[in-house]
Amino acid sequence: MTRGLWILAVLLSHWRRHPMQFATLLIGLISAIALWSGVQALNQQARYSYDRAAAAFGGVRTATLVARNGTTFSQQLFVDLRRAGWPVSPVLEGRIQINGRAFRVLGVEPVTLPAEVGDTPAISGDLQAFVMPPGETRVAPETLAELGSNEGASPEASNDMRLPPLRLARQLAPGILVVDIGIAQRLLKMPDQVSRLLIGKSKGPRAALETVAGDKLRLVKPDAETDLERLTDSFHLNLTAFGLLSFFVGLFIVNSAIGLAFEQRLPMLRTLRACGVSARQLNTILVLELVFFALVAGFVGMVGGYLIAAALLPDVAASLRGLYGAQIPGQLTLRPQWWAAGLLISVLGALLAATASLVKASRLSVLAAAQPQAWRQAQRRWVVLQGIAALVVFTAALVFLRFGDSLVAGFAVLAAMLLGAALGLPLILELVLAGGQRQARGALAVWFWADSRQQLSGLSLALMALLLALSVNVGVGTMVESFSQTFASWLDGRLAADVYINASDDAQAKAITAWLRERHDVTAILPGGRAETQLAGAPLELFGLPDNPTYRDRWPLLRSAENAWARLRSGDAAFVSEQLALRMKLAIGDTIDVPTPNGNWKIRVVGIYADYGNPKGQIAVNFDALTSHFPNIPLTRIGLLTKRTAVPALMSGLRDKFGLGERNLIDQATLKTESKSIFNRTFAVAAALNAFTLGVAGVALLTSLLTLGNSRLPQLAPLWAIGITRRQLAVIELLKTMSVALITALLALPLGLLVAWCLITVVNVKAFGWRLPFHVFPMQLAELLAVAMMASLAAAAIPVLKLVRLQPAALIKVFADER
Repeated sequence: MTRGLWILAVLLSHWRRHPMQFATLLIGLISAIALWSGVQALNQQARYSYDRAAAAFGGVRTATLVARNGTTFSQQLFVDLRRAGWPVSPVLEGRIQINGRAFRVLGVEPVTLPAEVGDTPAISGDLQAFVMPPGETRVAPETLAELGSNEGASPEASNDMRLPPLRLARQLAPGILVVDIGIAQRLLKMPDQVSRLLIGKSKGPRAALETVAGDKLRLVKPDAETDLERLTDSFHLNLTAFGLLSFFVGLFIVNSAIGLAFEQRLPMLRTLRACGVSARQLNTILVLELVFFALVAGFVGMVGGYLIAAALLPDVAASLRGLYGAQIPGQLTLRPQWWAAGLLISVLGALLAATASLVKASRLSVLAAAQPQAWRQAQRRWVVLQGIAALVVFTAALVFLRFGDSLVAGFAVLAAMLLGAALGLPLILELVLAGGQRQARGALAVWFWADSRQQLSGLSLALMALLLALSVNVGVGTMVESFSQTFASWLDGRLAADVYINASDDAQAKAITAWLRERHDVTAILPGGRAETQLAGAPLELFGLPDNPTYRDRWPLLRSAENAWARLRSGDAAFVSEQLALRMKLAIGDTIDVPTPNGNWKIRVVGIYADYGNPKGQIAVNFDALTSHFPNIPLTRIGLLTKRTAVPALMSGLRDKFGLGERNLIDQATLKTESKSIFNRTFAVAAALNAFTLGVAGVALLTSLLTLGNSRLPQLAPLWAIGITRRQLAVIELLKTMSVALITALLALPLGLLVAWCLITVVNVKAFGWRLPFHVFPMQLAELLAVAMMASLAAAAIPVLKLVRLQPAALIKVFADER
């Protein structure tokens, strides 16, 4: 034990003499773990919320019986099934508006509710108060805050129905109001109706489902993954990809620091071996040293990851709410597993970064260990091997692109493409620098290129990090800017009306319509309606389009049949959203059977349109046809066409006459502003992670240059001896660093455009179901190139300043040490 401590003390003395290397090692690990753990904290928080929502009185976690046509059904079926031995419990689900906000109402029957249902404790306690008049409304703390009420209050819904008194239930997910099923039927105006029947796990004799319910119901088995989780998988996979990229960029720093430390410690290792320390004992203590550093850096990185996650959580929550309707709490809830996983990843990452150095150190002979240039000479033979590996990886990317048909395959294409480019970078730089050396004239110019080639082995990992970070910045930036332009033009098409009204109920909508018909400043009144059903086991939204030239001129059709709008008016045709067409492989002329309360509605596809940001499949049909097939949908949405100058007076009149608030009355300009704000927040997370990754790449370059600083003296001392000043040497060193950085940045630009193409045409289509046009933005590329060069200049500044201030004695000492 004492022997091991002495060996550890000798090894630690190296870090005391080289504090910059020690700081480099810790910075690399801390930055890698901070970014990775921050992303994982965000993903964990979101999935925890999904689990809470999924366990809301069954959900997909419990076997259920639902109507075959996707609508509600008579509660008499519940009675018949109970009598036939089925352990079922009824649930009625719907939505109501309170103060302009939509809430999900769940009506349950607590007596028959299966004990294994996740939210059973939420209605335990005083069951008599829950079921007996006036009843109770159980809500989560977040919902109580959103309602702006206190426990015991009875908010009034938009349909003039008052909720039972509110009572807090911390187990519930946000946005849910849980009441007795009888109260829910009254609130939703669905007497004797049921949305689904939960099936308990109790075993006993039961009649066949068909003999009791005929063909009215179908069995839905429990699912381990919710629809919301499937929809948001792409978002979280994007976050994970960014975190993983940042993690590996941080490990580049660790690898560079450990590699140089091993090179400089090889004489020390040789001396320890000569003193009788076995190779196994020496390697064991080296690993223990590394694990200790990894645990310390991992803990600090986890704290940093928590701070990063806390800073990004509001934007992530806004993105998930805007894209998918997912409700994410605004505070982080971290579990012990997150801390344990982060520390484990830190240790494994450090060992991974040190593997090559440990293997090379164990294989170098004792004599080789005494040669200060042995390490870099051993590195050069890997350049060609890395080039061959790059070709293999690029081939794998082509295979994934050709035969892959999933989101994971899309990310595999992206990962293989980036990995191949990183592996091929040293070979490309070697060829470019060799070409520069051949074209050089004069001894100093030839030395400039030759020394750049020699220095390349020590900078290759940092340059790889810069290549990856910059290319991802270019790719994501191009995708976001392309989406931004497309989104703006799409909004112009979808937001056709000048003013939008959302009445509290049908009666108010009729009164508003009658009042509007008497005003001369209203050009057209556009009624609106939406219905929801199921198609091929997935939710489907039907949107009613009134017959008005405004929609014909501005609706964002991508492809359409001849006379599509005339055929839409007939009522047996529809436009389908792009994501629905891709998911169901629909083309112009195909027919679909849409379930309605009155039976299936056969519709022919006559157009495909863009519907960005909608996670559900959607079809647009004629408004009159929609109301005839779905007669009970609320008709509270109204759009108005008017002159822009008349909008303020018109809205003021509506507020005064009908008491409409901000959530019930909005103009086109405000709605566009809010939509663009949601769009910007959606991509704020990507922008932040991009900036972090580029910053880490700059740190990687800085640490590589700092760690190489001392080993550069033998190459610089002869030039100083023949009359080149230290200031001139500093300029030469700066030019060399900026040259390889510029070559790397120029290579990153086309690679970034290739990343953008992959994101737009492969990943985006698999993730969201829509395809964006691909645009190139020269000014954006120039800005990112300038940012990369500024980061490289900042990284090179400190080593260059150290060289300028270097004392002549240090350079003379190089010749004194020659032997």
